[in-house]
Amino acid sequence: MNEQLRDRILRRLETLSDERGIQVLDYVEFLESKYAERSSPTNIFARITDTVQDTMRAGKLPLEAISGTVGFFDGASKVMRGVASAASAVVDEASRTAGELAKSASAPSPKSPASAPSDAAAAPSDPPAPDATG
Repeated sequence: MNEQLRDRILRRLETLSDERGIQVLDYVEFLESKYAERSSPTNIFARITDTVQDTMRAGKLPLEAISGTVGFFDGASKVMRGVASAASAVVDEASRTAGELAKSASAPSPKSPASAPSDAAAAPSDPPAPDATG
């Protein structure tokens, strides 16, 4: 769907009551089941939220209860995305640190044969000759 059409639909939806919004959602889901080019969301929380909302609507629960429950699930979804993001960052940092440690362990020691001082340079020069006077 192009952006202009989506914006126009959203403007119209904003003026509707929640009850009319539910009717629009029902119609959109009907059209989706009949003509959809894309599959439903694969996000587990989106699927759970949709299922719970559909079950509550089928049970004819009050709209306020449905809205509150869906809001709760959306909040939980955001928290879980944050946890997943933090866990991913920890794993990435651990992998990077492990890679750096592996590189430093396999690197040659700081004293390589080319940079080590030679024995002649390290040894003191010939001892001074004994003093003839003493």
